[in-house]
Amino acid sequence: MLKILKCAAAAIAACLPAGAAFAAWELNMPVGVTELSREIHGLHMLIFWVCVLIAVVVFGAMIYSIVKFRHSKGAIPATFDHSTKVEVVWTVIPIAILVGMAIPAAETLIKIEDMRGSDLSVKVTGYQWQWHYDYIDHNVNFFSRISRDSDAARQLNSGIDPTSVENYLLEVDKRLVVPVDSKIRILLTSSDVIHAWWVPAFGMKKDAYPGFVNELWFRATEPGIYRGQCAELCGYDHAFMPVVVEVKSKQDFDAWLQAQQAGDAPAAQPAAIDSQSDNASATTTVARAE
Repeated sequence: MLKILKCAAAAIAACLPAGAAFAAWELNMPVGVTELSREIHGLHMLIFWVCVLIAVVVFGAMIYSIVKFRHSKGAIPATFDHSTKVEVVWTVIPIAILVGMAIPAAETLIKIEDMRGSDLSVKVTGYQWQWHYDYIDHNVNFFSRISRDSDAARQLNSGIDPTSVENYLLEVDKRLVVPVDSKIRILLTSSDVIHAWWVPAFGMKKDAYPGFVNELWFRATEPGIYRGQCAELCGYDHAFMPVVVEVKSKQDFDAWLQAQQAGDAPAAQPAAIDSQSDNASATTTVARAE
């Protein structure tokens, strides 16, 4: 018996994540660094606590009824058929709760779709497997691909330890640069298959469809570097298509924009991520054909 208990304990321990994994868990939504992300988080927490309150009331009543009116206590089954008043109450209350949650949710949804008053518009085009950024009316555009050190480390038999690469698979050769406290309008499309542009700290994710222009906007209130990924399975190298946005002060952004315009370099042509394996190249070709 003791041996069985030890085996069971070992099996349970093996299924549990290590302490480091527990430390990395984030069970709740991130608050984010944009006004939209904070509103979305606020709605999430509001609805969460409403659900908690409903659960406490419903399960509390159930547990009380089970304990108080159990058969061993001599409880007698109810003889009434129904109560119109009770039915009205338990219909009106859920409707009131749903309406109360729908009003702020609708306000936020309308705000998410309101593209008016943008300070900067950027056309973002998804390619297999990179992004193209075009600063509309500013004559600045470039392709953004996974950084070369991450690309080298991901190759089969590369001999490079991925943990030695800073921001492995979450860094690019050219970042999308935007000013802080400015409404940034993203015009999102694709040149081949469906992609999705996603930055968790912004609270925004939208799909990029071929032949269709989607829109989203964000206003970052804190300078910094924010990382995301393509969130739509788009082919063989889907996992190697990061999104990196650098939020600068308005003065630094203006200086960056002037430097980019002064460079006047021709935009690179889209190309697939380099592969050091003939098999990987063949698979990439098949994925594109499909």
